[in-house]
Amino acid sequence: QLQLVVSGGGLVQPGGSLRLSCTASRFTLDSYAIGWFRQAPGKEREGVSCISSTGSGTDYVDSVKGRFAISRDNAKNTVYLQMNSLKPEDTAVYYCAPDCARVLGQIRRWRLGSWGQGTQVTVAS
Repeated sequence: QLQLVVSGGGLVQPGGSLRLSCTASRFTLDSYAIGWFRQAPGKEREGVSCISSTGSGTDYVDSVKGRFAISRDNAKNTVYLQMNSLKPEDTAVYYCAPDCARVLGQIRRWRLGSWGQGTQVTVAS
Protein backbone atom coordinates (compact mmCIF):
# COMPACT_ATOMS: atom_id res chain seq x y z
CA GLN A 1 0.00 0.00 0.00
CA LEU A 2 1.27 3.41 -0.96
CA GLN A 3 2.12 5.41 2.13
CA LEU A 4 3.12 9.02 1.99
CA VAL A 5 5.18 11.12 4.37
CA VAL A 6 4.31 14.75 5.06
CA SER A 7 6.61 17.44 6.37
CA GLY A 8 6.75 21.20 6.71
CA GLY A 9 4.08 22.04 9.23
CA GLY A 10 4.52 24.37 12.16
CA LEU A 11 3.31 27.48 13.94
CA VAL A 12 2.89 30.61 11.87
CA GLN A 13 1.26 33.98 12.43
CA PRO A 14 -1.82 35.01 10.48
CA GLY A 15 -0.79 36.23 7.06
CA GLY A 16 2.29 34.05 7.06
CA SER A 17 3.33 31.24 4.75
CA LEU A 18 4.31 27.60 4.97
CA ARG A 19 5.21 24.98 2.40
CA LEU A 20 4.26 21.38 2.97
CA SER A 21 5.99 18.49 1.24
CA CYS A 22 4.67 15.01 0.51
CA THR A 23 6.88 12.16 -0.59
CA ALA A 24 7.14 8.38 -0.62
CA SER A 25 10.25 6.43 0.10
CA ARG A 26 9.46 3.13 -1.60
CA PHE A 27 7.12 4.17 -4.40
CA THR A 28 7.17 6.62 -7.26
CA LEU A 29 4.35 9.12 -7.23
CA ASP A 30 4.26 10.01 -10.89
CA SER A 31 1.43 7.60 -11.66
CA TYR A 32 -0.87 9.07 -9.06
CA ALA A 33 -3.03 12.11 -8.62
CA ILE A 34 -2.09 13.40 -5.17
CA GLY A 35 -4.31 15.34 -2.84
CA TRP A 36 -3.91 17.43 0.27
CA PHE A 37 -6.47 17.01 3.01
CA ARG A 38 -6.87 18.57 6.42
CA GLN A 39 -8.70 17.89 9.63
CA ALA A 40 -9.32 20.54 12.25
CA PRO A 41 -10.25 19.63 15.83
CA GLY A 42 -13.87 18.55 16.04
CA LYS A 43 -14.36 18.70 12.28
CA GLU A 44 -14.45 16.19 9.48
CA ARG A 45 -11.48 15.78 7.21
CA GLU A 46 -11.80 17.90 4.08
CA GLY A 47 -10.09 17.87 0.74
CA VAL A 48 -8.01 20.98 0.17
CA SER A 49 -6.33 20.47 -3.16
CA CYS A 50 -5.63 17.83 -5.79
CA ILE A 51 -3.06 17.63 -8.57
CA SER A 52 -3.06 15.27 -11.53
CA SER A 53 -0.27 12.78 -12.08
CA THR A 54 1.41 15.01 -14.65
CA GLY A 55 0.75 18.25 -12.79
CA SER A 56 -1.30 19.63 -15.65
CA GLY A 57 -4.50 19.74 -13.65
CA THR A 58 -5.10 21.24 -10.22
CA ASP A 59 -8.15 21.74 -8.05
CA TYR A 60 -8.81 23.63 -4.82
CA VAL A 61 -11.49 23.95 -2.23
CA ASP A 62 -13.02 27.43 -2.45
CA SER A 63 -11.69 28.53 0.94
CA VAL A 64 -8.05 28.32 -0.19
CA LYS A 65 -8.29 29.48 -3.80
CA GLY A 66 -5.86 32.30 -4.46
CA ARG A 67 -3.90 31.54 -1.28
CA PHE A 68 -2.67 27.95 -1.68
CA ALA A 69 -0.81 26.44 -4.62
CA ILE A 70 -0.25 22.75 -5.22
CA SER A 71 2.64 21.58 -7.37
CA ARG A 72 4.73 18.53 -7.95
CA ASP A 73 8.24 17.65 -8.96
CA ASN A 74 8.14 14.08 -10.19
CA ALA A 75 11.92 14.02 -10.54
CA LYS A 76 12.10 14.56 -6.77
CA ASN A 77 9.10 12.29 -6.13
CA THR A 78 7.51 15.12 -4.15
CA VAL A 79 4.25 17.04 -4.10
CA TYR A 80 4.10 20.46 -2.46
CA LEU A 81 1.45 22.67 -0.97
CA GLN A 82 2.48 26.31 -0.78
CA MET A 83 0.24 28.06 1.71
CA ASN A 84 0.20 31.84 1.73
CA SER A 85 -1.91 34.41 3.58
CA LEU A 86 -2.66 31.82 6.23
CA LYS A 87 -5.68 32.31 8.47
CA PRO A 88 -6.49 30.88 11.89
CA GLU A 89 -9.17 28.76 10.22
CA ASP A 90 -6.43 26.98 8.26
CA THR A 91 -5.27 25.42 11.52
CA ALA A 92 -5.49 21.65 11.13
CA VAL A 93 -3.53 18.47 10.68
CA TYR A 94 -2.64 18.22 7.01
CA TYR A 95 -2.33 14.95 5.15
CA CYS A 96 -1.48 13.96 1.64
CA ALA A 97 -2.92 10.94 -0.09
CA PRO A 98 -3.09 9.40 -3.55
CA ASP A 99 -6.06 8.94 -5.84
CA CYS A 100 -7.85 12.23 -5.35
CA ALA A 101 -10.63 13.62 -7.49
CA ARG A 102 -13.57 15.96 -7.22
CA VAL A 103 -16.54 13.81 -6.36
CA LEU A 104 -20.00 15.23 -5.71
CA GLY A 105 -18.54 18.71 -5.42
CA GLN A 106 -15.77 17.86 -2.98
CA ILE A 107 -12.16 16.81 -3.28
CA ARG A 108 -12.05 13.23 -2.05
CA ARG A 109 -10.03 10.06 -2.20
CA TRP A 110 -11.71 7.71 -4.61
CA ARG A 111 -9.75 4.69 -3.37
CA LEU A 112 -9.73 3.70 0.31
CA GLY A 113 -6.40 3.72 2.09
CA SER A 114 -4.57 4.73 5.23
CA TRP A 115 -3.80 8.38 5.98
CA GLY A 116 -0.30 8.45 7.37
CA GLN A 117 0.86 10.64 10.21
CA GLY A 118 0.01 14.11 8.87
CA THR A 119 1.63 17.38 9.92
CA GLN A 120 0.21 20.02 12.26
CA VAL A 121 -0.29 23.52 10.91
CA THR A 122 -1.19 26.11 13.52
CA VAL A 123 -1.99 29.67 12.55
CA ALA A 124 -2.05 31.90 15.60
CA SER A 125 -0.64 35.13 16.90
